[in-house]
Amino acid sequence: MEDKNIIELFWNRNELAVHELAYKYGTYLNKIAGNILHSDMDIEETLQDTYLSVWHNIPPERPNYLKAYLAKIVRNLSLKKVRDKSAAKRGGSVFAVTEELSEFYICDDENSDIIQTWELSEIIDRFLRGLPQTECNVFVCRYWYYDSISDICTQFNMGESRVKMMLLRTRKKLAKYLEKEGVTL
Repeated sequence: MEDKNIIELFWNRNELAVHELAYKYGTYLNKIAGNILHSDMDIEETLQDTYLSVWHNIPPERPNYLKAYLAKIVRNLSLKKVRDKSAAKRGGSVFAVTEELSEFYICDDENSDIIQTWELSEIIDRFLRGLPQTECNVFVCRYWYYDSISDICTQFNMGESRVKMMLLRTRKKLAKYLEKEGVTL
């Protein structure tokens, strides 16, 4: 079913919308949640929370890109679950990945200024658009989808050292770009 048809089902409050959404994007969303959570029970719970969130948000929202809209929701819910579960203990693969990018966290406060967050997002989007396609894709796979280094190696047919070096160089480029744009780290 086309995305626009699924969105129409949500607008009409037809419960078939959730079924169609799960059928079309369930595997995709499961992979994103799985890369972050690593627990079947947590993944399933997060997927259900994602579908519920979409049900509550469409309407009034009408996303232009349903796949990206869903990815953002499942990613944020997965990260929230990790934060909640790790309040007493620190560790896990998500923290290993975010550690790599920790120098770029301007403000990790949930009450941070939304305008600053939006502006930073726009700056990073411009940076990513300026990268060669493969470099951009590797960076996004690692830091948006939380793909493991070995998964990235397989997906892009590269060696581990090449992927790690590419990510290191891209992070350094990002630091310079942010500095040039006046973002203080």
